[in-house]
Amino acid sequence: MKVVVINGSPRPRGVVSQMLAHIAESLPAWCEKEVFFVGDLTVKPCVGCMKCRSLGRCVLPRDDGHRFAEALRGADALAVGSPCNWGNMNGALKVLFDRSVYAMMGERENGMPLPLHRGKRAVVVTACNTVWPFSVLCGQTRGVFRALHEILRWSGFRVAGRLAKSGCRRSGGLSRREVVRCEKLAKKICLQ
Repeated sequence: MKVVVINGSPRPRGVVSQMLAHIAESLPAWCEKEVFFVGDLTVKPCVGCMKCRSLGRCVLPRDDGHRFAEALRGADALAVGSPCNWGNMNGALKVLFDRSVYAMMGERENGMPLPLHRGKRAVVVTACNTVWPFSVLCGQTRGVFRALHEILRWSGFRVAGRLAKSGCRRSGGLSRREVVRCEKLAKKICLQ
């Protein structure tokens, strides 16, 4: 089983990176994992030519977006994380998903989307600086979950679990309880 871990955080030691690291470490030994740190990738933005829909590949010059799409095609499960920026996911992560749409969903002749990953599992994690309960009342992390659920749902992935941490400005680390929740998320996507 191949699990693709997509870290949308710009901080290699940030809270989202810590959560995804615990998920990746907790995967069973028989799971192959490939980690993408979006901050290290060179991905040009999509130009909207729509050629990828008919060709099944992106016509832009080869970059990390192509490599990510190839890994995504072979993925059996996903672990995606993004910090909350203005109530939504990271812009670099959005650009990466825009560039790999052809590896996530196809199109029927009548124009209806065709999910390419039907029945596969995914987990989503996010973090924000707003303290609880204002993070919930103001819908900070809800925007990240909504955006990622939309992308994953149209691709056929089923979101098996999610985790949000608020108040990261005060506490830049994870509690033992949050680490255990990350370990449980890893078990949810790697079922035999």
